[in-house]
Amino acid sequence: MNKFIGHFNTVCEHKKQVFINCKKAGIPIRGILHDLSKFSYVEFLEGVKYYQGDRSPINACKEQNGVSNAWLHHKGRNRHHFEYYWDMNDGKLVAHQMPFIDVLEMICDILAASKVYNKEKFTYKKPYENWKNALVKLDPGLIHPQTRTFILMMLKTVADENSDACLKQKRALNLYRKAERIYKDEHIHNW
Repeated sequence: MNKFIGHFNTVCEHKKQVFINCKKAGIPIRGILHDLSKFSYVEFLEGVKYYQGDRSPINACKEQNGVSNAWLHHKGRNRHHFEYYWDMNDGKLVAHQMPFIDVLEMICDILAASKVYNKEKFTYKKPYENWKNALVKLDPGLIHPQTRTFILMMLKTVADENSDACLKQKRALNLYRKAERIYKDEHIHNW
């Protein structure tokens, strides 16, 4: 019962933090609808079973079983994950660019997850450090280069300013467009 209550409280606190971030970003409806699939049977039960309180139960499940059915269910239903934008083309995995609103919600999600799991140890530098380290290990083909650049630009800005002020939609959109220009310039030079 403790794991049930702990997981339920963690999911609710995460949704609350995402909503707060999404309000700052000017996308409050996305904050309300965020991660509703976590209350589905497959996601919630696995979350309870692998609940630890200081990290995602999905990671614990993957470590033990090599796969998480909750994650497979979740990423296919939530547009704020870059894995949602994977497709196959001629037998090769293709990562497509995430639309602005979806990746902005992803940034809100990343910041919220860091706050919830790190609790009083949270700093605005942590999300950037964690993502920078995670992206080094990630095959570059699994996330669209523009999406990767935008995520890092946003999280670096949060870290440098020690604030989430860059979530404001106009400012975030300027960074998104800058990441797009960087991608296009690199793409042209690589031809």
